[in-house]
Amino acid sequence: MSRTVIVGFDGSLESRAAAEWAAREAELRGLRLRLVHVWQPVLDDLTRTTLPGVPARQHWNERIPHEAVAELRRNHPGADVTIEQVTGSPRDELAGAARDAELLVLGSRGLSGIGGFLVGSVGAAVIARTGTPVVLVRAGEQAADEHEPGPAGVPSAATAYRPVVLGLDAGHPADAVIAFAFEEAARRGTGLTALHGWPLPPYIAYGLPADPRLDADLARQEAAALAGVLRPWREKYPDVEVVEESRSGSPAHHLVDASREASLVVVGRRVRRSPIGGHIGSVTHAVLHHATAPVAVVAHD
Repeated sequence: MSRTVIVGFDGSLESRAAAEWAAREAELRGLRLRLVHVWQPVLDDLTRTTLPGVPARQHWNERIPHEAVAELRRNHPGADVTIEQVTGSPRDELAGAARDAELLVLGSRGLSGIGGFLVGSVGAAVIARTGTPVVLVRAGEQAADEHEPGPAGVPSAATAYRPVVLGLDAGHPADAVIAFAFEEAARRGTGLTALHGWPLPPYIAYGLPADPRLDADLARQEAAALAGVLRPWREKYPDVEVVEESRSGSPAHHLVDASREASLVVVGRRVRRSPIGGHIGSVTHAVLHHATAPVAVVAHD
């Protein structure tokens, strides 16, 4: 795998924010940054020829990405930034490019240009197809958003990073996801909040009265399971301060809530071998749509 961070770029506000985030991440990692701009020509369905106005569109496609690279180089003088322009399907080209990278960064609406959900059809398809970690960045994301407020309460990139939040299933922990989260926290010199959500007791669904003793026992068991999973990682990363949070209820809801005070949210995606369609998972899908911080999706078996 080459030492590269790749960002999908289409000139949108989302992809510009993704490019800036990717440049900062590349600097943290000491890696090269490569913008991949995919141009999909528009053809007439009857003649199969390029529609009128496409030459102007092609000129725009050639100019805007190069201007973005120049701006990134100005904003990040020490960064090694290159650009690759290809023609084809964005989801196929980006998934292919990700195979040779350490990280793929996308705008939070994907590259489809369709409004509505925070993750567009292209972004969702790429996430489901690649084994490379993918980070989704919202439009308007700025470096200061990842840091604690300054003394005056104003966001500042000069202050310490906000914690990294890890969504963790203590019953089925994935080493790749945990390792990614600890590495990101260590790079930022910040803490890690490991959040484990567990289902409410079954009797809640039937409207039966709560059993405080049973609830307390269950909470202790889940907290102990989370502590057991994290114990070897605490030893491996002694400089990362870890906060363990084991809560009953929806994991997605807890992660979205925690994202408001996070520099990065890390979630997993189980790799499925089904030949039909792609799979992200319900919790990851919900976090991608509603989290306010950048979200990293890490594939695991």
